[in-house]
Amino acid sequence: MRQPYAMMIDLRGKPCLVVGGGKVAGRKVKTLIDAGAHVKVVSPAITPMIKYWALSRKVEWFARPYQQEDGAGQFLVVAATDDPGVNRTVYCHAKMRDQWINVVDQPGLCNFTIPAVLTRGKLQIAISTQGASPSVAKKIRRELEDAYGEEYELYLDLVQEMRQKIQVQVTEKRIRYQLYKELASDRWIEACRRNPDGVHREMAEWLENMILSGAKEKGGSVACGRLWQEQDEVSWHLPKPIG
Repeated sequence: MRQPYAMMIDLRGKPCLVVGGGKVAGRKVKTLIDAGAHVKVVSPAITPMIKYWALSRKVEWFARPYQQEDGAGQFLVVAATDDPGVNRTVYCHAKMRDQWINVVDQPGLCNFTIPAVLTRGKLQIAISTQGASPSVAKKIRRELEDAYGEEYELYLDLVQEMRQKIQVQVTEKRIRYQLYKELASDRWIEACRRNPDGVHREMAEWLENMILSGAKEKGGSVACGRLWQEQDEVSWHLPKPIG
C-alpha cells in the first residue's frame, strides 16, 4: 500500500482558491489565511465570517458561480460546495492544470488531504487517516490537546532562543548535544507550566552557568559535562508532569 508523503508547505503569498462559501469552506479559508496565503473565494453566497474576511481584505471574494478561469494561476485549489457536480468540475479543471486539489469528503478526488491539526505556537501535530475517517482524526487531536498543553508555545519559543545562543557560544559538538538534550527535558515543560513568568530567566541563568563553567576550566567539555550532571542530580528535582 502506498503511503502519502507528509510535508509542511510554506503558503505565504501563494494564490489559493476556495470554491464554496459555507461553513466547511470557511474552515478551509481560515487555515489558508493563517498560513499567509493569498485566498480567493468563489461562491454566490458566503457565511458572515467569510464576508468579514472579505471586508477586511483578508480574502478576495467573487460573488458568482465557479468558472473555469477562476483556477488559472492558482497554486492550490479547494472545492467545498454542497454540489457534487460543481466539485467534480473544479477537480477536473485543476487536474488538467496539474494543480494541488482537495475536494472535501471525496478522497478519490484529491491529490492532497488536509489533516486534523493541533497547534501550540511553533508546534504542529498533524493527524491523518488518509480520508478514511476525519472524525477519528479529530478525536485523536482532542486527546492530544491534554498531553500537549498551551505551555508548549512558550516552551518552544524559549528552546529556540537558547539553541541560538548555544550555536553561537558553544563550539564543541559534544557539549552542544548535551545542552540540546537537556533543553528537551520534561523539566522545562513543567517549568513553563508552573512558572511561565519566571522560566525565561531560569533557563537563561542555567545556560549561562553551564557555558561559563565549561569555559573557566581546562578541558571545558569535561567541566561542562560534569556541571550538567551535577545540575541534573541536585538542582532539578522538580515534580513530574501529571499524566
